[in-house]
Amino acid sequence: MTSRNGIRMVLAAAVVAGAQLPAFTALAGTVTVKGSDTMVVLGQRWAEEYMKKNPKTVIQVTGGGSGTGISALINGTTDICEASRSMKDAEKKQVQEKSGAAPIETVVAKDGLSVYVHESNPISELSMAQLKLIFTGKATSWKDVGGPDAKIIPYSRENSSGTYVFFKEHVLENADYTPRAQNMPGTAAVVNAVSKEKFAIGYGGAAYAKGIKIIKIKKDPAGPAIAPSDATIHDGSYPLSRPLFFYTRTKPSEDIKAFTDWVLSKEGQQIVTKVGYFPIK
Repeated sequence: MTSRNGIRMVLAAAVVAGAQLPAFTALAGTVTVKGSDTMVVLGQRWAEEYMKKNPKTVIQVTGGGSGTGISALINGTTDICEASRSMKDAEKKQVQEKSGAAPIETVVAKDGLSVYVHESNPISELSMAQLKLIFTGKATSWKDVGGPDAKIIPYSRENSSGTYVFFKEHVLENADYTPRAQNMPGTAAVVNAVSKEKFAIGYGGAAYAKGIKIIKIKKDPAGPAIAPSDATIHDGSYPLSRPLFFYTRTKPSEDIKAFTDWVLSKEGQQIVTKVGYFPIK
């Protein structure tokens, strides 16, 4: 049986070698998973638990961003793409042109994209309009949004990130990010930066919110301020609720299908909760 240390070695090796994996059709018993940095911890936990129960199967999980995972699916260098945004029509068309069929989209978990501030920041809620002002650079002081007279330090994600795209579309309404926003390579890096900077603000998955404060969000300035929770994610009242996806090519192998089916099972969805995201059921 594969040991826990062995599992960690496989995952670690995959992280190091992820971007250099050559194009190939996965061998029997091997499943490659690549994409969203938001989902990479969840993917690794799924892989660990699945390999304990299926020691003949190797699940290799790497991040790099949703865009990177989608490109890998198009090029045939991953079996499963993890994505925190929907594939664009042009991307689906590229998969179809190369493989002869459109990709299969499977919602595997839900997330409340969270907005982080330093624990000492007196701000506890913001509206979607105020977030747009901050991240487009129209508001540069916390005083502009009801806080102290201190310069706002915004942290964002790199443009290959599905989280970056989702935030740009749903919060900025496709306006450009302020050049003052510092782009970070992953959600963990955003959290780390915000935890160390008293007047910082950033965004990312709910599961990464350690050592910082998650603020409540108002869809409308006069509406209620809502925190991300299991109830508000599922009823859609939290303004930044979003699905998390697996994308595969049509007619996946038995190993790929078995892993995906297990992720959707009661056992797989329990791991979603343990990691800090929200199950689909």
